[in-house]
Amino acid sequence: MTREYSFVADISGIRLDKFVGENCPELSRTHAQQLIAGGFITVNGREAKSSLKLNVNDKVDITIPAEPPGHLAPEAIPLKIVYEDSDLLVVDKPAGLAVHPAPGHPAHTLVNAVLSYLPGLAQDADSLRPGIVHRLDKDTSGLIIVAKNRVAQANLSEQFKSRTVSKAYLVLVKGKLTPEKGIIEAAIGRDPRNRQRMAVVSKGREARTAYRVVKYIGSYSLLEIKPETGRTHQIRVHLAAIGFPVVGDATYGFKSPHLSRQFLHASKIGFHLPSTGQYVEFESPLPPDLTQALRGID
Repeated sequence: MTREYSFVADISGIRLDKFVGENCPELSRTHAQQLIAGGFITVNGREAKSSLKLNVNDKVDITIPAEPPGHLAPEAIPLKIVYEDSDLLVVDKPAGLAVHPAPGHPAHTLVNAVLSYLPGLAQDADSLRPGIVHRLDKDTSGLIIVAKNRVAQANLSEQFKSRTVSKAYLVLVKGKLTPEKGIIEAAIGRDPRNRQRMAVVSKGREARTAYRVVKYIGSYSLLEIKPETGRTHQIRVHLAAIGFPVVGDATYGFKSPHLSRQFLHASKIGFHLPSTGQYVEFESPLPPDLTQALRGID
């Protein structure tokens, strides 16, 4: 069950993550940092960093979402592996497969499949995300990197943090998006009216999304999207905010008669191999359901 707390700082200079840990004993400092990074902890209504130094009378609001079960079991779920070395896998994830356990899908995830494929994968005792360095939504298909060891996981995580990883998505939207190339820049944070959703909000975190039109198909636009930041649901939220929601996105747009999930596919990813520093890039073609949807609207 989701729990919510509010506190008012009575001293100045204490770090936000330390303050949360001291006032919410059920949270470890690591867990507090994860919640802060996810936007579940705000200061005076704004998202903040763990290292923020509080002032007297700052209001700290904490939302603790329901936790999934703590045990991860290997599951023999097929994996489409497009690249593998001693440090990592690049997997072409199908739509409908969640990346890691969470409320609503405690098992049958990519993590469960990876644990079956790599039984010796190093895990932190309290981690439900072994090897995971970035995420794709459950109903987004395409390329995702999985680290095989902690050194590689730290290296890849730093590449994502420093924004040196190149990512591209193929996305279908309703309407003729013009101009044919552009950048959407709008801060994203938790929707104040529904904490399970994201929204463009003035007190959110910086977010930039570059797009170009691949082609117009009837009254639709097929886009290549390159997010320059990595906010939760960023592509879906930004496109909905400018009036061009992703086709099939029931959360931020509308359901589609042409397919049963959002038309969002992680088609390209490029990064530096942790072992050698060599830059590599991989591509994934549109899966059959999205190809069929394009035929249906053409």
